[in-house]
Amino acid sequence: MRKGLRKPAPDLLVTLVLAGVAAALWAAWLGWDQHRDVHPDGSTTGPYEAWQVIGLGLTLLVAVGLAAFREYVVASVIGVTAGLTVASFYDWSDDSTGLFGVGVGLIMMGSLAATGIVSFLIASAKRNSVLRGAGH
Repeated sequence: MRKGLRKPAPDLLVTLVLAGVAAALWAAWLGWDQHRDVHPDGSTTGPYEAWQVIGLGLTLLVAVGLAAFREYVVASVIGVTAGLTVASFYDWSDDSTGLFGVGVGLIMMGSLAATGIVSFLIASAKRNSVLRGAGH
């Protein structure tokens, strides 16, 4: 277990790297699909399919998990949230209705909550396993 204060430079670097990873994963999973599907009844869906969003979530889970396991909990939460927020803003800002801001806000709140919970659970599980291992 580490003692003392951590140096801020590695935390900042991890935050920036995770923000870049999150934005790149957004582009890889969601950035290329910009067309809505029009069904015979006139309804539209999209532009994303469920498998794209699930793929983005699972690959982000790996990045958040690795950072949290290495005790970069705050960096994982802030980095991924910032990366997804910026990527969604960039991707949706050409929306003519102006409602993209609502979506970006929901992305920010949802990613903040999800990465916070996942990071906390992983860091807690690691901490508990280290404490149990030290007791024997």
